[in-house]
Amino acid sequence: MRAAWTIAKREVRSYFSSPVAYVVLLAWIYVSGLSFYTMVYWFAGNPSTGGSDNPLTLFFGGTVLFWLPLLVFAPVMTMRLFAQERTSGTLEALLTSPVGEVAIVTGKLMAAMVFWITLWVPSLLYVWIVSRYGDVDLGTVASSYLGILGIGFFYMSWGMLMSALAPSQIVAAILTFLVLGLLFTAGIMQFVVYDDFREVLGYVSVWSHMSDFAKGIVDSRWLSFYATMTALAFYLTVRAVSWRRVRG
Repeated sequence: MRAAWTIAKREVRSYFSSPVAYVVLLAWIYVSGLSFYTMVYWFAGNPSTGGSDNPLTLFFGGTVLFWLPLLVFAPVMTMRLFAQERTSGTLEALLTSPVGEVAIVTGKLMAAMVFWITLWVPSLLYVWIVSRYGDVDLGTVASSYLGILGIGFFYMSWGMLMSALAPSQIVAAILTFLVLGLLFTAGIMQFVVYDDFREVLGYVSVWSHMSDFAKGIVDSRWLSFYATMTALAFYLTVRAVSWRRVRG
């Protein structure tokens, strides 16, 4: 665990020593702020939102304004994890060090999650703003952030896998966007399918998952889905790193 923590700290320093990280943060703050403003503006003119009692329910996954940016930002955040080290030539040094593949992958994922959580810290301001002018259920807010944390592990782990497999950062970002985009599209297909397959699609629909979390509903099925997808991507990444270590 100490080795994983050391790698995580190195990755976090690498993240925040790069101007790209701050560009991503500023871009995300702008996009999420615009989304929140849109929700507040729409809610002010349409106080009846089908059970939503404040704009936060819509902000946390209730519209496409939440999901489209994530499908773009997640690949950008994870593309460098392995692909950049391969390009710079430092991956060979890492793989030849006396550090196990599990520790390497754990450290990389921990660093990615630190950056993911950093993205969402400014959204606490939106919670505070809504609480000043209306009632906010802290339990619902907590469940919303729990859903965001689960999606973060899901998206970051699959982005990490694509970075471990891709020969460059650009290819890693494209692969991550395609994989997450296909899974997201499969999930929203539940709204146009009317047979037994609809239940299967609903299980993989992060939109439906987040809709429940934003209403204060913590469904163990969705948490199990995130845990399973994260574990699968983690295992495949470990195997990919192991293969590169043997091949190298």
